[in-house]
Amino acid sequence: MTAAQSHGDRGQRDLEPDLAGPTVGDLDLDGLLAEVLDQAMAALDADTATVLLVDASGTELVARASRGLEEEVHQGVRIRIGEGFAGRIASQGRPAMIDRVDETTVVNPILWRRGLRTMVGVPLLSGDSTIGVLHVGSATRDAFTEADSSVLAIVADRVAAALQIRLLEAERDATEAVQRSLLPSVPRSVAGFDCAARHVPAGNGGIGGDWYDVFVLDTGEVWMVVGDVVGHGLRAATIMGRVRSAMRAFALVGEAPDGLLALTDRKLTHFEAGTLVTAHVVRSRPPYDEAEVAIAGHPPLVHAVPGRPAELVVAEPGPPLGLDCSPRPPSLRIETPPGCVLAAYTDGLVERRGELLDVGFERVRSAVTTGSPDEVCDRVMASAIGRRVPEDDAALIVMQRRRDLPA
Repeated sequence: MTAAQSHGDRGQRDLEPDLAGPTVGDLDLDGLLAEVLDQAMAALDADTATVLLVDASGTELVARASRGLEEEVHQGVRIRIGEGFAGRIASQGRPAMIDRVDETTVVNPILWRRGLRTMVGVPLLSGDSTIGVLHVGSATRDAFTEADSSVLAIVADRVAAALQIRLLEAERDATEAVQRSLLPSVPRSVAGFDCAARHVPAGNGGIGGDWYDVFVLDTGEVWMVVGDVVGHGLRAATIMGRVRSAMRAFALVGEAPDGLLALTDRKLTHFEAGTLVTAHVVRSRPPYDEAEVAIAGHPPLVHAVPGRPAELVVAEPGPPLGLDCSPRPPSLRIETPPGCVLAAYTDGLVERRGELLDVGFERVRSAVTTGSPDEVCDRVMASAIGRRVPEDDAALIVMQRRRDLPA
């Protein structure tokens, strides 16, 4: 057995108990990476250790944590996947070693300026996908060994598992924060309408792109919007914010509901290719005796007028946004006499596994009355959700034209 092999075997024996210890599981992401990099350097007699993670585009590695090469992190170093030492490990999904560190073997000049002579690196894997690279380097050793690579692979497996957990937690926290910021409390009263809203997340803990919005312009126009970005997680919540902001901007420059949807469709198609969004848009202008309704692949509005049963608004829905479908169906005009109620919602309120959508629509329609918006919200949620755990996010927005305004 060579000295190098002896070193590698000893490193593997010494490293495993430390990584299995309870302290690593209790650390946050930065603490975890710092702890593991220190252990890897000590076990492999290395001078540097670095973790690079695949970015959101899937085309580059970003330096996330380092010992001995901290400037990589501070300078935001990025390595194209497929290029250089780390890039090739990421693209090939297998370990690699080099015994010469210069411009012919690595693309990051920080590495050879640091005086490194040899490096060993391994991919961070999640199933069949590479989520990053872990590499160590030495300025004094002549070469790393296969035993060293095996030790580093043990580290990488455990780092990858811990990273997945912590990154998912971080994404969930960020998504919740984005969603909370984009679902402000609906004003109790806006211009000629009283308002109320409800939003509940899916019971499985997933967070989607459901949203609602109510706003009034300086012209007195009142807008009610409800929508749903197809998908879940931080990306859906982020796009939800962009769509909501775009719709407000298009309303501000004087677009009617159908024109607003057409412009939003173009924006999504151009800037968020591959994203689908459904939406229901309502605009009422002074004296508020009618409203214009436009739909993009969304469940129908419920319209309740005093003295009549609530009904589903049968308007040409048009396809979801993000398909570059122009022209959009024209807005539909409906009457909004004093006391009438408009209720818009997302599909989480009507979809149930094994049940026809029409059953869900009827459940919501029959729960809408000309009572106060809060009462209507409570009735709809009790009828549509009840005691069951929601299978999907659900949003509901209700507006009632105030009775103290003239017709």
